[in-house]
Amino acid sequence: MCVLGKTEILYHLLCRCVLPAATGGLEVDVVFVDTDYSLDMLRLVSILESRLNADEAALRLCLSRLLVVHCSSSSQLVLTLHFLETSLSSRPGLALLLIDSISAFYWLDRCEGGASAIRQEEKLRKCLSLAVHNDYRITVFTTCHAIKKVYNGPSSCSVYDRPYLCRPWQRLVTHRLLCSRQETEQSRRQVFTVHCTSSCSRTKAYRSSSFCVTDGGVKFI
Repeated sequence: MCVLGKTEILYHLLCRCVLPAATGGLEVDVVFVDTDYSLDMLRLVSILESRLNADEAALRLCLSRLLVVHCSSSSQLVLTLHFLETSLSSRPGLALLLIDSISAFYWLDRCEGGASAIRQEEKLRKCLSLAVHNDYRITVFTTCHAIKKVYNGPSSCSVYDRPYLCRPWQRLVTHRLLCSRQETEQSRRQVFTVHCTSSCSRTKAYRSSSFCVTDGGVKFI
């Protein structure tokens, strides 16, 4: 089974939010904006079923807390976030906005923007202004396509984890997660390592953890 650590992390976050409190969930609403068309609903339902012991009524309730929106261009993404802005106040249970991924249309926008850096970043800046609203107090989690795949530790972060989105997005990010994958020789299972850096405080914090992917979702090791 070939899986992506980034996608499984999203499923883990999503399930954690929509699951009932009795099973360790938060019972809150989630909006999933899918720009990569990578959301596998069968996989998501399978993970939820494993946590709910195949309780169909509970599964339906969990799925009712999820709103999925597909976007095929940055213009659609801007319009989608604008629509969400007007509906956030009417959804008090909404706690998490997932965007997978925020960089899906980056190169297309750069091409359409020509030589003007302002035009290249115009739509991404609009997404920034619409996605972040402190008044609503929701968590925004976005994914970004990596430009490097090798990671050798915190000392090489500046080399292999260089941000390339516009500066307002870079200043906005408080936590950055970088997933790397390796296969163990003994079990041939895929093990992922998540490197997390936090810039919430004056001094940057760094930590890492590993997990494998099972039929029931992410399992930290």
